Amino acid sequence: MKRRLLLTVVTLYLSVQQFYLSFSYGRKSNALTCKKSFLPPDSLADNIASWGVSKRFTFVFIFTGTVLLGYSTLVKSQTWSESSTVEQIVEQLVEEVEEEIEIDEFLELLRHYHTRPIDLNKTDEHELAKLLFLSPLQIASLLAHREETGKFLSVLELQGIANFDLPTIERLSPFVTVSSTSTLEGLTLAKLYNDSEQQLMLRYGTVFQKQRGYLITDSARSRYLGDANRYMLRYRFNFRNRLRLAINMEKDAGEPFFREKQRYGFDHYGISLYVKDLGVFKELLLGNYALQIGQGLVMWNGLSFGKGAMITSSARQGAGLRSYTSMNEHNYLSGFATRLSFDNWEITPFVSWRKLSGNRSVTEDGSYIISSISASGLHRTPNELRNRQAISQGVAGIDITYRYKRLKLGAVGVYTQYNGTIVHDGSPRHMYSFEGDRLTNLGINYQYTFRNVYLFGETSHQYGQGWATLNGLIASLHPKVSAFVNYRNYQRNYHGVFAQALGEGSAVANEEGIYTGIMFHKSRKLEWVSYIDVFRFPWLRYRVDEPSAGMDILSQFTYTWYRIGHISLRYRHRLKQENNSAAPPERMVVDVLKDQLRLAFQYKLSDRWEIRTRTEGLRYEKDGRIDFGGLAYQDVFWRPARLPVQANMRFAIFSTDSYDARLYAYENDVLYASGFPMYNGKGGRAYINLRYSINRKTDFWLRYSQTHYLDGETVGSGLDQSDGPRRSDIKIQFRYRW
Repeated sequence: MKRRLLLTVVTLYLSVQQFYLSFSYGRKSNALTCKKSFLPPDSLADNIASWGVSKRFTFVFIFTGTVLLGYSTLVKSQTWSESSTVEQIVEQLVEEVEEEIEIDEFLELLRHYHTRPIDLNKTDEHELAKLLFLSPLQIASLLAHREETGKFLSVLELQGIANFDLPTIERLSPFVTVSSTSTLEGLTLAKLYNDSEQQLMLRYGTVFQKQRGYLITDSARSRYLGDANRYMLRYRFNFRNRLRLAINMEKDAGEPFFREKQRYGFDHYGISLYVKDLGVFKELLLGNYALQIGQGLVMWNGLSFGKGAMITSSARQGAGLRSYTSMNEHNYLSGFATRLSFDNWEITPFVSWRKLSGNRSVTEDGSYIISSISASGLHRTPNELRNRQAISQGVAGIDITYRYKRLKLGAVGVYTQYNGTIVHDGSPRHMYSFEGDRLTNLGINYQYTFRNVYLFGETSHQYGQGWATLNGLIASLHPKVSAFVNYRNYQRNYHGVFAQALGEGSAVANEEGIYTGIMFHKSRKLEWVSYIDVFRFPWLRYRVDEPSAGMDILSQFTYTWYRIGHISLRYRHRLKQENNSAAPPERMVVDVLKDQLRLAFQYKLSDRWEIRTRTEGLRYEKDGRIDFGGLAYQDVFWRPARLPVQANMRFAIFSTDSYDARLYAYENDVLYASGFPMYNGKGGRAYINLRYSINRKTDFWLRYSQTHYLDGETVGSGLDQSDGPRRSDIKIQFRYRW
């Protein structure tokens, strides 16, 4: 039976691959035409070879299939609700991001809370804020309900809390429970070992096509010094959510392994030890950690989301101190931090010392200057290795919070110092950028709930320089209507090293705007969300040689079949200003327009099958030039009830006239990973994910993806470029839990 099952999955995948490869664009008309022949090759090997897939993939696929077929233990597969709920939440949060982001930490957190739900009678705003999809008004309403009516008797009580609609309750329910939790009192080594959860995860990945960086042998040229393999090792220890240890090790493609500056093996090592509820020490962290305070004008590490169809994006509920477990190698602190609690007061002192990658050089007078700091985490080429850990960053700070009923006041101060002076190239747009070797940021923030209105804000100051402020409110105008509005003003000479706040620009500086919107729930089935953001940039920006302005408008209708599926239609209009393509003195700032229309459909056919479909179009206009982009994909999810196998696959076609008309779409991946690739050019993309539960402790994942471009003979650029119109890669992952 298992052999027939695996062969069915493989055949389905190969059929979709052949269907995808049988599309082609006419070179003259650029029209999409479909070949008439869909007859399969004589054998599986011929089918694989006919597509030019490398021998390595053929070997790995056959070997993996052989291993899986050798097992006969049947285990209960992961429930439909867990994976589906997590995937939907993540996709809604990242769908507005126009770049590849790493959300492995958030995925791990959601799946952790699905296994170890949050106790509604023990939780606080810090823990609830980590879920991201709850608005601050909803968090405040939940805590107020518990304070007024006593402890929860059942999760069903969520239906009686103000500002909690049915979609929110459905999203929250899998991650919460009502039970008692223990503390570390009476802890012994035997109890620590017997009651703990541990897991070890190994991941391997590679790209099959040979990229230019690996083919260069001239030591005088830039090249990749390592192989194309990616390795990841992740260890987790958890004792009753009170004592947690996280260890990460990672080697990216192209990085040396046990050679060069990576003589200790992996390029990145991360460790985080977290202890909770030790008397006045509510939280204690050693190693890598993150801080999320206020609205992010002074301190916000880790993942953050901007504007979107979820009303939660209009205000941030800082999670405070938390363990950092992501594979991202840049946006975190490393050292010591703790949260102390005294009655209505909380004090969080923190110290961090890190080595950063960047360009640090010495001047004629013997002083050091820093011309750039890298956030990529990649150390593949001689230059990247030369800059590896060249910069030292020291950080010290404190966060103080006072609570009185529904009022929360906070103050934060952060001092940052480098082992060199940060300088810029002297261009006009950098006139107000930070230069120096140290800076101090101070900020105050507040939250207050009055009936059905939630007020929030933060104001910060860079000592000796500029200011930044963000203030707003979320109001429940009616059981079926919610609205929000906020105002932001980030001065051009404000700079925060760890600032991440809502805005149109990438930095918390040189921006002013008003962001407002409304959400209308006519019934359980129908939802309408709209927002408008009007903004301006008082000073010059990258590719904008004078002050500029713009707006962002979104409107989305969603119809939902309860627990079965939904269909949504979205329109988004964006106006920004950029330089035209002319050279000075004819260069001027012109309007750039983007209009996007998206139709998405998701439906649960049965307990085993689910489909997701999306069609999206984009129109880009600048200085008289109009480009179009289009994307359509079909997802299929299969989760049998009595077999230890899960599978999902996608077939996508896309066509864009230029890089400016590019599109992004979330992709499912192996556990604790995700894809958010860019669709640019003309072609098709397909992938398949397989999960096999070998037994109750051991899981195996296999992911294969391929993109086929129809408008070029190479893929990528620079050292990443490979010959041929295809780019394919594989991921293999094992997890063992005990």
